[in-house]
Amino acid sequence: MLVTGPNGAGKTNLLESLHVGTQGFSPRTRNDAQLVRFGADGCRVALDGTRGGTPLRLELTLRERVGKQATADGRRLRAAEQLRAEVSTLVFTPDRLAVVKGGPAVRRAYVDRAIGRLWPAKAPLSAEYGAAIAQRNASLRGVAGGWSTLEALAPWTERVASLGAELVAAREEALALLEPGFARQAEELGLAGAGLRYEGERPTLAALETRLPRDLERGTTGLGPHLDDVSVLAGTRDLRGFGSQGEQRLAVLALLLAEAGVIAERTGVAPLLLLDDVLSELDRGRRTVLADAVARQGQTLVTATDAAFLPVEPVQHLEVFPGSVRGA
Repeated sequence: MLVTGPNGAGKTNLLESLHVGTQGFSPRTRNDAQLVRFGADGCRVALDGTRGGTPLRLELTLRERVGKQATADGRRLRAAEQLRAEVSTLVFTPDRLAVVKGGPAVRRAYVDRAIGRLWPAKAPLSAEYGAAIAQRNASLRGVAGGWSTLEALAPWTERVASLGAELVAAREEALALLEPGFARQAEELGLAGAGLRYEGERPTLAALETRLPRDLERGTTGLGPHLDDVSVLAGTRDLRGFGSQGEQRLAVLALLLAEAGVIAERTGVAPLLLLDDVLSELDRGRRTVLADAVARQGQTLVTATDAAFLPVEPVQHLEVFPGSVRGA
């Protein structure tokens, strides 16, 4: 599906509404109040479609002082984010370049979200590890300040070691699944020798105990997956520091396409792809490669200011104007 319209007409708003309606949150902001039109006291997204040939209806409402409420086929969900269990949605927006050119925290967050999409049962792992780190850090400061003891610290050290090792293992497994498709998609887009490398190791109880004096001095845990990174490579070059913006863009697209392929293979249902303003920065040859790649995936929505940016005929073409959407 191609969505065109002038700048500021609302193309990204349409794309954002699909993400909110299928994932329960915006890819642009975590401040839900920003999703509501100025002067309104709430908003609603209702989507009808099919999943694996079976009809599906998703609905999300957001009201002041009430919060978000979501349903799937009329069934009330405990939390809006449970919509992700119904439909997988992957999004590219210009700010997604931070996955490559941003700091380590952005890449860690990307991989942890991918873990949740690939293995929903492991989705809470990152948050559980983060909570254990926070508790251990508080205990470290307590011991250093004299109002806690090493005996009270020990269980948190054990939990950090256990959860940390589990999280690193999940990240390594996710990257191992993603890397073949990432390298292939990147090669097709003209980025040769692409690869992914995890920079870190599984924490052990012995290693945490060895560095305990330093952790007590600093009041923070200086070892574990909360400090690890993922290198996005082209040959021996780390694209964060030695890649052009064009190469970084290609790497993010290749990652998205690779993940889409893995999700489709593991679940039997291709994810919804949302590509916002991606075509204008690609030459015609790479636009053709991208169009061919998404044609092999599931449903894809692409936004552009001009239909000529898409080198193939879309299945559906919508035009967006301020306040309205109509078929082209």
